Amino acid sequence: QVQLVESGGGLVQPGGSLRLSCVISGSISGIENMGWFRQAPGLQRELVAAMLPEGRTEYADSVKGRFTIDRDNAKNTVHLQMNSLKPEDTAVYFCSAWRTFGSRYWGQGTQVTVSS
Repeated sequence: QVQLVESGGGLVQPGGSLRLSCVISGSISGIENMGWFRQAPGLQRELVAAMLPEGRTEYADSVKGRFTIDRDNAKNTVHLQMNSLKPEDTAVYFCSAWRTFGSRYWGQGTQVTVSS
């Protein structure tokens, strides 16, 4: 099994920053992909940012230039640095890890609220 534990969510004013962290543990051999998804009330879960094989990254158009995903292999941790936050970024953010042709695992989610 694989366990993912997120932290770093909270309430922030528009224009502010937050840094989310996700610690991954367990049977992580062969997991090539890690990323962050989010789900706002009444909407489908969507990809925010992902780290893919061969060093590739992928970002949702709505966060390009504002969010950065990075990974600390030594600590089995993936981070999401979120700058210039907007009210529309408000959502529950989920960390995910998956094998390209296999299982996908999810964290429990962390709430991010952007409001004045």
